[in-house]
Amino acid sequence: MSQTYDLILRHGTIVTPNGRERADIAVRDSRIIMIGDLGQAAGAEEMDLRGLTVLPGVIDTQVHFREPGLEHKEDLASGTAAAAQGGVVAIFEMPNTKPSTTTADAIADKLERARGRAWVDHAFF
Repeated sequence: MSQTYDLILRHGTIVTPNGRERADIAVRDSRIIMIGDLGQAAGAEEMDLRGLTVLPGVIDTQVHFREPGLEHKEDLASGTAAAAQGGVVAIFEMPNTKPSTTTADAIADKLERARGRAWVDHAFF
C-alpha cells in the first residue's frame, strides 16, 4: 500500500550539503518528511518540478525595513512578503528606523508591529 501525503514535489533537482540530486519531496502537516524516489506514493496535491532547482530556505541576517518612522520606504509587511517570494524564511532587521530600535521598549514595539503582519520568521537588532 502506498503512502499518502499532503503534497509531493516530483522530479526536482534538490541542493543539499552533499550536492545536487534529482528526487521527490513528500510533505505532510507542513513538514518535509521524505526525500527520495516516492514512486507510486500519492499526494493530495502534486507539482512537477522537472527543470527546477529546490533550495533550502534562506536566512537573511541584514535587512532594512524602516518601520517605524520611514514606512514610505518599506514596512514589515511589504518587506517580509518580498522576502518570502524570494525564498527567505527568516530575517534579522537592522535598527535604522525613527526612532532607532535600540531599547527594550522599542524592541517590544517592533515585535508587536510584526505580530500578524510578518510573512517570515523575524528577529530585531
